[in-house]
Amino acid sequence: MSINKLTYLTLGGPISALIAVICFSLNDMCIKFISGDYSLHQIVFFRSIIGLGVLLGLLVPFSGGLLSLRTQRLGLHLLRGLCVVFANLCFFLGLASLQLADGVAIFFISPLLITVFSVIFLKETVGLHRWSAIFAGLVGVTVILRPGSSAFQFASFLPLAAAFGYASLHMLTRYIGRTESALTMSFYIQVTFFLVSCLFGVAAGGGQFAGNEDASLEFLMRAWVWPSLEDFPLFVLIGCASAFGGFFISYAYRNSEAGIIAPFEYFAMPLAVFWGYIVFAHWPDRISFLGMTLVVGAGLYLIWREMRAKSSAVKDTPRYRR
Repeated sequence: MSINKLTYLTLGGPISALIAVICFSLNDMCIKFISGDYSLHQIVFFRSIIGLGVLLGLLVPFSGGLLSLRTQRLGLHLLRGLCVVFANLCFFLGLASLQLADGVAIFFISPLLITVFSVIFLKETVGLHRWSAIFAGLVGVTVILRPGSSAFQFASFLPLAAAFGYASLHMLTRYIGRTESALTMSFYIQVTFFLVSCLFGVAAGGGQFAGNEDASLEFLMRAWVWPSLEDFPLFVLIGCASAFGGFFISYAYRNSEAGIIAPFEYFAMPLAVFWGYIVFAHWPDRISFLGMTLVVGAGLYLIWREMRAKSSAVKDTPRYRR
């Protein structure tokens, strides 16, 4: 194997993950920025249209054409797409009421949930160190939520619900990624977004359920309006970021171990703080920073422990000469 190919295989996954995180961070910031003017399902509708255009116009022609989108696992693709829809719906509805950094920090409990899911559904064994990390992460989320204080918002539970959806997505990605390409997985996610946003548009796009005092609920139920000319570049950026982000994160997890890729997703935390300050003039207070540190630290420690456990298991496996 050549050095260039080895370097590509080693760095391709992490670099793809970083590109995806930057794309998703731009997507989050832009959607929060226009959340006071448009409904979420309208934004998702335009995002999926533009995202499908990017995939079909730029990525599909260089990946074998439309034949590359054929699949024998349509049901699993749609199930995976619904997990993404649920995660996005909850996360962006939460961002309509929360600071960007707080929403992202709460969402980052998802790696801890993945570990819990592996115990429940895959019957994996988790030791004291990893259970301690899970507990520390839950404490961090509680610190950010601040239940019982005047700073508490029910909208804080929405990114938490999104983390459950993302954890389910992750498990499905690892499962179908053995046979499905990153492009195929990205395409069917965009198709699912398109279908769900159309259904929401038919049911609530006329604004018959609008007029809610809660910012998150109003973001969901607001009537569709034609985007203003100055907002069109934002819609294009959202669509492109969604398409490329979905492609690169699927590629990263398909071609590298989850323990290698997951730490790079935490780059979204400093990006969220950066966008929150630059765009929205929000700076987390000390309590929020403490909660963020606990959540991110617990997630990174958990990932490190899982990688170490896998490495020990490989070393302890007997090798036989032929």
